[in-house]
Amino acid sequence: MTTTSDHPPAFEPVGSIELRSLVDSKIIGVSLYSNRAEITRVYKFAVKTGQNQVNISGLPNILEAESLRVEGRGAATIHDVTVSTAKGEHVPTSSPALAALLGKREKTVNALARCHKSIASLEHYLSSLTVEHLDVSKLESVMEQYDSSGDRLDAKKSELTEELRIIDLDITAERTRIAVPHENDKLRVKAAIGVFAQAAGDVEIALIYAVPRATWTAFYDIRVDMSTKEDPITLIYKAGITQNTGESWDDVPLTLETSTPTFGLGIPELSPWNLDVQRFAELKKSKGSRRGFPNSGDLLPAGLMSSSRDRDRSSRRMELEEMSMPDGVLDEPMGFGGASVTSKGNFSATFRVPGMVSIPTDGEAHNFTIVQLNLKADMSWVCVPKVDTKAHITARITNASEYTLLAGTASVYVDGSFISRSDIPSVSPKESFDCPLGVDPSIRITYHPVIKNLSQSGFYTKSANYVFSQRITVFNTKGSAIERLKIIDQIPTSQNSQIEVKLVSPALTVPTKDTTGMSSINLKAAGPKATPQIVTVARGVVAQWDGVDEPDYAVEALGLDRKLNWVCSVGAQAKINLTLDWEVSVSPASVRIQGL
Repeated sequence: MTTTSDHPPAFEPVGSIELRSLVDSKIIGVSLYSNRAEITRVYKFAVKTGQNQVNISGLPNILEAESLRVEGRGAATIHDVTVSTAKGEHVPTSSPALAALLGKREKTVNALARCHKSIASLEHYLSSLTVEHLDVSKLESVMEQYDSSGDRLDAKKSELTEELRIIDLDITAERTRIAVPHENDKLRVKAAIGVFAQAAGDVEIALIYAVPRATWTAFYDIRVDMSTKEDPITLIYKAGITQNTGESWDDVPLTLETSTPTFGLGIPELSPWNLDVQRFAELKKSKGSRRGFPNSGDLLPAGLMSSSRDRDRSSRRMELEEMSMPDGVLDEPMGFGGASVTSKGNFSATFRVPGMVSIPTDGEAHNFTIVQLNLKADMSWVCVPKVDTKAHITARITNASEYTLLAGTASVYVDGSFISRSDIPSVSPKESFDCPLGVDPSIRITYHPVIKNLSQSGFYTKSANYVFSQRITVFNTKGSAIERLKIIDQIPTSQNSQIEVKLVSPALTVPTKDTTGMSSINLKAAGPKATPQIVTVARGVVAQWDGVDEPDYAVEALGLDRKLNWVCSVGAQAKINLTLDWEVSVSPASVRIQGL
């Protein structure tokens, strides 16, 4: 026998809850990637005991339906979620205001026509009067009535003309207003959510969804103080944010993500690559095709696409719980801390923009400062006077902060003056990078004309010997010394056994290839990374093969291109002279040298 206790408790009929996204919710978080944004919206509403159908309208048209997920808090369970798109609202071609204006205009046009007709009739009446019909004694009275009636009609004509002008302006404005599509045309996506409540009360649900047409890029201001050696670089890290998603982000916490989401990207596979003997018949048949080599159509795809999304960002998740709570009381929503940055090296970093921000859906760039950093830098000057006598400033900057620097453009200011624009590479914390800072006009370099002497030697077979001398003058007009100025130059390279090139000064050993293919400047006992010769030319000046101070240089390649440089320390208001001497020998002397 069935007792009443065996029956489930009676619930109220299914309750329908209508929510408009812009009015009945608030964005509590935006995570912005390079090409998309993830939005978290929170809705708070009352439910009845039993099944409730929550209909949310006004979501962006470009919402990625497969990214939508729903999480909530309260004594309820989420059963199902469906997403659909409402039909576009009809854009009216008329309105009550426009109809009223058109009616008013018609009345004003008619009144103005009557006024014109009255004035014409008055004129016609006056012109029709003759001596036979009008006594002279009454002429003055008729003229006074004509003037009075004419003034009244002229005033009415002016009034109606101005009124008609204003009505036409109002009609144009109203037609313009109703011709603009409603804002809701970009917010026509609807979500239907089934919520089963244990008891009546308030609940919260969060909709988390991704939208394209939102992006951010990094850019910088780099300010250089040449008068200080302690942290001379001030780097201002900025973000340019653009969004045209259809919904404005008003007073929201914003997180900038440096990673780019990928969807099921797999490791590429290699196709078999087989070799076989090419037969003449097959060669003729294939018309020259190479058998055995994989064609582009035979390659396996680089990766497999998947519709699944990465949904494990615990820092933004709201735990869905079924709990008993006092009526009208909810758990505190997930809070957000102050301005902070979580840096994870060059692979990924997460930035929290300080405070709350508002970004309209206008497609325009909105700039925000992430952080200002004072960084250490080693300043150097580089000049290639054979090509250009200008001295270029370069800073070797060390990112001593916890912030990952993304690739972007930088505006460079030296001592308060804008110098140039530069490109910043991706830089991890503790990593160093080179930043060009423009041209320094206070370093004056003179590349003097080369001095050339010719002599001949030999009895039977004459040899021609050319001796060249190149002088370079450096003048530091600054009031302070510069510690590192690099002057780069070169001597020619012989491409023929009849021509021999010898570096005389500075006395660096010109590398040559021996039978083992190794450079002669390699000391076998010291291994392949032996330190090459560096010559001290004068106090504060050393000469070396170009590239020796680069990281991971190849010793066997140094000097093969015959490029060398001087590294100089130049005092304030001081001059130094550098000399490059070399010889070119050719045998027989009758051989003409090309390129000399």
